[in-house]
Order: sequence, then structure tokens, then C-alpha cells
Amino acid sequence: MSEFPLITILTLTPLVGGVVVLVAQSENAKLAKGLALTFAILALAVAGVICACFNPGAPGFQFIERGDWIPKLSVEYFVGVDGLGLLMMLLTALLVPMAMLASWRMVDRPGLYFGLMLLLQSGLFGTFTALNFFHWFIFWELSLVPAFFLIKLWGGPRRGAAATQFFVYTMFGSIAMLLAFLAIWYASGTFDFVLLARDGQTGKLARALADTLHWPGVSGGTITTLVFLGVLLGFAVKVPLVPFHTWLPMAYAEAPSTTTMLLTGAMSKMGMYGFLRILLPIFPDQTRALLTPLLWLAVATIILSACAAFAQRDLKRIFAYSSINHLGYCLLGAFAVMKATGTDATLATEKAAAFNGVVLQMFNHGLTAATLFCFVAFLEQRSGGLRGLNDFGGLRKVAPVFTGLMGIAIFASLGLPGLNGFVGEFLIFKGAFSLVSWATALATIGLLVTAIFLLTLTQRVFHGPLNQKWAALPDLTTGERWIVLPATALMFAIGLYPQLVIGLFNATTLQVVERLKY
Repeated sequence: MSEFPLITILTLTPLVGGVVVLVAQSENAKLAKGLALTFAILALAVAGVICACFNPGAPGFQFIERGDWIPKLSVEYFVGVDGLGLLMMLLTALLVPMAMLASWRMVDRPGLYFGLMLLLQSGLFGTFTALNFFHWFIFWELSLVPAFFLIKLWGGPRRGAAATQFFVYTMFGSIAMLLAFLAIWYASGTFDFVLLARDGQTGKLARALADTLHWPGVSGGTITTLVFLGVLLGFAVKVPLVPFHTWLPMAYAEAPSTTTMLLTGAMSKMGMYGFLRILLPIFPDQTRALLTPLLWLAVATIILSACAAFAQRDLKRIFAYSSINHLGYCLLGAFAVMKATGTDATLATEKAAAFNGVVLQMFNHGLTAATLFCFVAFLEQRSGGLRGLNDFGGLRKVAPVFTGLMGIAIFASLGLPGLNGFVGEFLIFKGAFSLVSWATALATIGLLVTAIFLLTLTQRVFHGPLNQKWAALPDLTTGERWIVLPATALMFAIGLYPQLVIGLFNATTLQVVERLKY
């Protein structure tokens, strides 16, 4: 174990806080909310300390804590962060207090709601820092439980179906992944992600699977591919990758908007994180063998979800499909990085650009999408729950601050130069075009459709004649402005100086690219 277990403290802070809040909420809801926000701010402070002490020039894991847990099963308490884990940890620490503040007016069991948010945050922290599958899987599943109840207890009219669909889909993917990793452990004798990545890249893991798992009439290569597909399914459902995406629009639309802030801002990043941390490093050869169909699925995720968003009339469903679209670009970049380049220095540089773009886009999308759903929450509070594309019109005349700040988030999502969304997408397309030009060219269709539906949304809701029904609609309060201003400031800061964030994980990127040359 390290001398001072910062990561353990980070993970336990919201876990302990969640338990305290759940106990306190039945006695005093106001106290429970205050306690929840205090624990969330404490977690943010601990994440800030980790970030301040992190050495961005070192490519490996830092703040490592390691100790035996169940030695006979090769289970360790093994945690640490590199640039990728650090960025996802910071994103989670930023979004939870923001979602809590946006939920502050909630009157239906607010203490229980805030307590579940803290438990969800603990699951996310554990997922982004654990380096042993057994430990990691506990937190992967822990995050599922509070998310289910947040949808089920506070969602819209179809919350029961949405929560059940969310749970069944993600649990099915988790079971497939668990079975695959049990096979990996049986063949390799370890759950250690670092060791498994090394064995996967040298081919040792594939040989162990082929030699250990003997199925009549099935070749060793087929067995390894089936194990790979099991792990792929677990992450594909979580991102989600088309065609495993159908749970997401209903879950995002029926969940409270402040819950959706965390579902899209942080939970969807668990899937992409799994691709980058676990699947691609452990199964590079299997990924390359199926690279063309995976690229087609990434392109389908980008284009079909953009077209689906264009067809929606519910603001939350528009942004839900938009989230799938934006994560499709991350999938495109991640799969492009897997193309074998050998010793070609130019292509290695393009790989680094694509990988940097993927990680930056994960952070940018989490920040921007959560902010958009925060604005939808504010709009629902003012309109009695209405959020249809055609329910409004001309709101800029009565709510100019609301219009301006939400407009910034919309244009950041659109990828306007000068805002954070542009940099990530630019790096993905720059790198991916040199590596998989046909897929990248097709993916540009998604950019066009995205521009159309986001500009249509802006015109319908904020411009044109004022719907007199909303003539007295109040603008953002001072408190609401302070909730979204930090995220807005980050959109500009990253857009104008992306090195502010890229510098945290560029060393990790170069290490990954070096390992995935062949």
C-alpha cells in the first residue's frame, strides 16, 4: 500500500457519505441534503489534491495502493491512476456536486435521492481506479444499483419500464463480461489488468486460453474470440454501441434530468473507459481481426443516432441520441488506434492524436451533455414538466441569460471552434482519417446531421415569435447561474487552451500508442 491512501479516501468519502445521508434523511431532509453536498465537495477536494500531486510527465500508474485480498484467487486490492483514470475521476468529482445543486429544490424524498447519488459516485470512483478485475467488477456493479433506483423512484410516467430495461441490458452485458473474465482467470491465473494487458500484447493470453479451454470441435482461436466478444458485449452495452443502444433513450428521457446528468456525464464513460483500459490492451489481435465490422458499427452509431435525434420532438430524447452520436466518435477513434502501423512514425503520431482526441472528447462530452440536461431540468421546473420541441418559442426575449448560456453548451456540443467540443472531435478526425480514411469520411455525415438538429432545436425553442404562454417565464436565478458557470468557463478554457487537459494524459497516450504499434 502507498504511504497515504488518497484513492481509498476518495472512494470511501462518498460511500460513507451515502450511508450517513441515507440514515439521516428520514429525520431531517434539509440536513441530509447539506450533508450530501458536503461529502460531494470533500470528494472534489480529495480529487483536486490527487490532481495537484499527479506527475503528468510520468506515463505509468501513480498513487498505487496494493495488498492481498483473496490470494488463492489472485484477488488483490489494487488501485492507481494514470492520465486516463485521473481525467475520468475529475469528471465524476465535478459533476456530482453540480447535479446535487441542480436538484436542490426537489421535495420528494430529497435525502434518499442525494444519498443514492453519493453511492453512485463511489461506484464510479472505484471503476476508474481499480486495476484488479474482481475489485473493479464490484464497483462496476455497485454503480448500477443506485442508478436503477434513481430512475425507478423519481422518473417519469414510464420509469418502471425504463429502469427495468436499463437494468436488464446492463446486467446482461455484465454477466457476459464476468463469464469471459472467469475464463481468462482460469487460463491465466490472474485478474490483474496490467499483467493481462502485457500477456495480451505478447500473445501469451491467447495461447493460454487455447491450451486451457478445450471445447469439442472449437479451435483455440475461436475460443479466444468468444472470450473477447463476451468482454466486448459488456462495454458495448454501457457506451452504448449500436445495436446495443436501445435502452438508453428511454432511460435518459424517463430519469429525472438531474439523474440523467450523471448517466450521460459519467456513467456512459464507464463503457469507453473499459474499451481503453481493458478490452483493447488485453485483446489487441482479436480487435484487429474484427476491426472492419467494429468500424462499421462505430459509423452506424454516429450516423443512425444523429438521424434518430433529428426525428425526436422531446428535448431529452434529442440529447439522449446526441450522446450516443458523440460517443460514436470516441469509438471511431478508439478502433482507429488499433490499426497496426509498425514503425511508421507518421502514423504513430496520428494514433496519438486520435487517442488524445478520444480521451478529451470523453471529458468534453461528459461536461457538455451534463450541462445541457441541467438546462433541461431548469426548463422543466419553469414549465411544469414540459420539454417538447414545439412547446416553446421565442424564449430569448424573456430569458436572455438562460438562452445565452444554454446556447454556449449547444454550440460546444456542435463542435464550434473556440469551445471544448471542437478540439476533441478535430483530433479524432485528424488521427482517424490517416488510419481508417473510409470510416472517417462516412462519419462526417454525422457532423452534418448533428448541426441540423441542434440548430433546429435552438431555432424552435429560443427564436421566432414568443409563445405568449411563456411571457412571464423567469430567467435564471443567481444561484442557477452559479451552478452552470463553472462548466461554461471550462468549455471556453479547454476550447482556447486544450493543453490544460491534454497535458494530464498525453504521457499515457504515448505509452499506449507505443504498445499498440503491431
